[in-house]
Amino acid sequence: MPGPNQITPAQLMRLIGVPDAPAIVDVRLPEDLAADPRLIPGSLILPHDRFDPAPANLHGQKVIVVCQKGRKLSEGVAALLRTQSIDAQVLEGGSMAWAEAALPMIPLKAYPKTNLWVTRHRPKIDRIACPWLIRRFIDPTARFLFVAPTEVQAVADRFSATPFDIEDCFYSHRGETCTFDTLITEFALHTEPLQRLAQVVRAADTDRHDLSPQAAGLLAISVGLSRQFRNDLEQLDVGMTLYDALYRWARDGHEEGHDWPAGRSA
Repeated sequence: MPGPNQITPAQLMRLIGVPDAPAIVDVRLPEDLAADPRLIPGSLILPHDRFDPAPANLHGQKVIVVCQKGRKLSEGVAALLRTQSIDAQVLEGGSMAWAEAALPMIPLKAYPKTNLWVTRHRPKIDRIACPWLIRRFIDPTARFLFVAPTEVQAVADRFSATPFDIEDCFYSHRGETCTFDTLITEFALHTEPLQRLAQVVRAADTDRHDLSPQAAGLLAISVGLSRQFRNDLEQLDVGMTLYDALYRWARDGHEEGHDWPAGRSA
């Protein structure tokens, strides 16, 4: 049973991917990171001596502190944060317990050098689903540039941004899969809910609605949103809510149907 200021790996996994997920800070020593160069999804790396005073972006958030074994480094950092009125807990057992539970971990080498991403303007399915996945599971600080299709690669080069969902770039369609699938593969996010959601995104984005009965609905809503908003970033904000709901369906509600009035004839 976890202590009063601890959270178990299973409990934390339930919080990752939802809109009010806690900030996760990894305070492992460099040698510990070298021994296992992977991060819990959504983590930020910060040295343990950078919390007095706490970084401004942690104020007003719930924080989970992660070290190698859940002992002195995370206990000390969490205690320091609590003296600054920040709700902070320790991951019980640290990153080692998370790994032993076979929960998803993102290879450090997979992370781009900056938090800036760029893609084609007027997004619909993949170009909203991918930013959702990046912000919820990879980098909560990620920013997205929507530009003319012909300028995506040039903007990426000039502004040190990571291009996605365009032809001939690393994060794009591969064979019959879409960019959402590519991100899941490259960032090692093969959880059952994300795989279930990926099938819906893939079916809608590649116009193969036979793969998922939800695909036609996702396409219709995505097209409607693209007609409703002229500003791509406003559309992304609303789209984040859409994919938050789809993720909760994929995680908790995919077996639920709807039958009203009950017992009606076919």
